[in-house]
Amino acid sequence: MSCVRLNTMERPYQCSQCDKAFSKNSILVNHMRIHTGERPYQCIDCGKGFTQNNRLIRHMRIHTEEKQYQCSKCDRAFSRNDNLLCHMRLHTGERPYQCTQCDKAFSRSDNLTYHMKIHTGERNYQCSQCDKFFSSNSILVTHMRIHTGARPYQCGECEKTFSQNSGLINHMRKHTMEKSYKCSDCHKPFSFKCDLTKHKVVHSGEKPHRCDQCDQNFSQNNIC
Repeated sequence: MSCVRLNTMERPYQCSQCDKAFSKNSILVNHMRIHTGERPYQCIDCGKGFTQNNRLIRHMRIHTEEKQYQCSKCDRAFSRNDNLLCHMRLHTGERPYQCTQCDKAFSRSDNLTYHMKIHTGERNYQCSQCDKFFSSNSILVTHMRIHTGARPYQCGECEKTFSQNSGLINHMRKHTMEKSYKCSDCHKPFSFKCDLTKHKVVHSGEKPHRCDQCDQNFSQNNIC
């Protein structure tokens, strides 16, 4: 038996994107994430994503180490300076990763990678419950919580649970009183972007809400 034939028998799972082959389908699935950019294993501390669970476990050790890099805006601390810099974008609103197809920008490069699939139309991950398709496995996993009711992210202050980490982060501002969104006109801070948007009409004079009883316009829908 030739070496080529033996290698084909030992590695029957061929990558469709490159010439690599693997002995197990599970290894091929992990390898394909190099091409798709999928990172389904996400760190709950810093949001960094990984292609394999063992890499996430190895990464998590940095959060148990001494955290000498302290955020100047809140009480979070990090063991690495690059993690602090990434975290600081939550406070500064910096989004250095710009989409070349639209005007959206992101604070993390992996978020941009996921976003680009909106433009390419790539949706390879199908929900088994409602037949919807998604661009990444991590988005599918999040979607599945609608069907399962899973809420894995729990607040350590009041034990309220959330289906997404972003929901927990927004909720935690109620406890920490973190106010990351500042008005550019009067510098008044707000915990949520939607509250800042409502406040901005004070300066613009806009009155988008019309009362159906007296036909007057108001800046907020709870005044009339």
